Amino acid sequence: MSEQPDPLAYRLLTGTDDRAFCERVSQALDDGYELHGSPAMTTVDGAVHVAQAVVRTQR
Repeated sequence: MSEQPDPLAYRLLTGTDDRAFCERVSQALDDGYELHGSPAMTTVDGAVHVAQAVVRTQR
């Protein structure tokens, strides 16, 4: 069994604005991360893409 690395203190989650992206953000929150700032949104060829920073203060 390999050892898991320590969680990063900062992550920037990016992707298409869909259920899968929301599930990734929700999982990060369940893993002890907190939202940092507002999400960023843009459109590329009609598809909405989002980015959300999350931080973890406890290790």
